[in-house]
Amino acid sequence: MEKLSVHEYFRQPETLRPMELVYGVVREPPSPRYGHQSIVTRLTILLGTLVDERGLGRVCVSPMDVVLDEPAALVVQPDIIFVASERLEIIRDRIWGPPDLVAEVLSPRTAVRDRTIKLEWYRQYGVRECWLVDTRRRWVEVVALQSIAAPPLFSGTQRIRSAVLPDWAFAAEHIFD
Repeated sequence: MEKLSVHEYFRQPETLRPMELVYGVVREPPSPRYGHQSIVTRLTILLGTLVDERGLGRVCVSPMDVVLDEPAALVVQPDIIFVASERLEIIRDRIWGPPDLVAEVLSPRTAVRDRTIKLEWYRQYGVRECWLVDTRRRWVEVVALQSIAAPPLFSGTQRIRSAVLPDWAFAAEHIFD
């Protein structure tokens, strides 16, 4: 299996297909199902509105390459990405460094990988917070990645609490169909 550098990976033709570069190896899962993308869309609109209204930074939706480790050729595509205003310099043609917050909408095909491998990469490379959105159980787990405390779960009318976005005012139910 041929291994690519980050720059070789970026020389490939642009695509809207989900792709990641995992230690030099291109990973191309199938595109997500409608239910997954519907939740990604709803959450992106809610986050984007809050962030734009308050001038907090930038929100972007996958597919967007996030270079976590250029020498190791590790590039991921979280479902949703937030970069705070004071760190906008990491946004260039792609995102070169850890976002402040990422959201991963779990699906049967991705849940184990998102909860283990990707969560550990986010922790290792300095992402501050990860929202794991469980479509089956209809809850949001807010993982403070530099904390050892058990992450809280939010469902139904419970307002999601975030250390990265303390002004968030929406209940979990607002992101589900």
